[in-house]
Amino acid sequence: MTFLKRLATGVAAAAIALGTSFGAAQAQDKSKVDEIRDRGVLRIAGILNEDPYFSKDPRTGEWRGFVVEMGKDMATELGVELEVVESSWANSILDVQSGKVDLAFALTALPKRALSVHFSAPTYYNSFVIISPKEELKGKTWADLNDPAYTIAVDLGSAQDQITKAYLPKANILRFKTRDEAVLAVATGKADAIINTVFNGMVMTTKNAAIGEVYVPTPILSSPSVVGMAHDSDEIWRGFVSAWADYNRRVGNNQTWILKGLEPFGITIDDLPEGFDING
Repeated sequence: MTFLKRLATGVAAAAIALGTSFGAAQAQDKSKVDEIRDRGVLRIAGILNEDPYFSKDPRTGEWRGFVVEMGKDMATELGVELEVVESSWANSILDVQSGKVDLAFALTALPKRALSVHFSAPTYYNSFVIISPKEELKGKTWADLNDPAYTIAVDLGSAQDQITKAYLPKANILRFKTRDEAVLAVATGKADAIINTVFNGMVMTTKNAAIGEVYVPTPILSSPSVVGMAHDSDEIWRGFVSAWADYNRRVGNNQTWILKGLEPFGITIDDLPEGFDING
């Protein structure tokens, strides 16, 4: 082989190698936004029977709820369709980590959870409340409730369970595997109250009047609700999700979607408990 032929062969091989390397680099540098647009679908975790956040019609398979409305809006911004993937509160973070879904909405921003997923800017603020048939608990502080005279029900391992550990170490806490069991404890008089968040609490009282009313103890424990995404998400994707959350919170769209999610239960903004503020 002549020198010129060897040179030409070497240049061609180098070009192929460079092209392959460049193509791999392009694939590696592809943002999550590009991935979602190529797929044509934004996937979010959905929780069964979790009004007003999520609810799936067993006949049609269609999802509703204010988180679904949020997801639809984000999908529209990206120019794709929304797919709600059935999950649970416990598994939604795992689904983000494994890549089964792109996002998990409506997460309470617990510090420990930040070790598992990256948090967006707040979509809205939620408050921890007590739901009780005992009107004398209205106006109580967390310090007042921190008394062995009070029996409080909570679902084990939840964000509200963490509240009991931090604020009610002296109270008599009954921990149940499911929220339904905790609700039953209050409805049957086994517990004085259940701890949950405002929106869940409001819907719970419309479904079961025996558990009483929603009260907001002071100081108000307001926690940001965030969107969880994978820790290795690129900056473009992180920036987009946080910008979406921040914008829609500030202009009031998130509040509108939340109130729409409460409409089927006859709950309006005037029915929300005194002291609660969606925007923190």
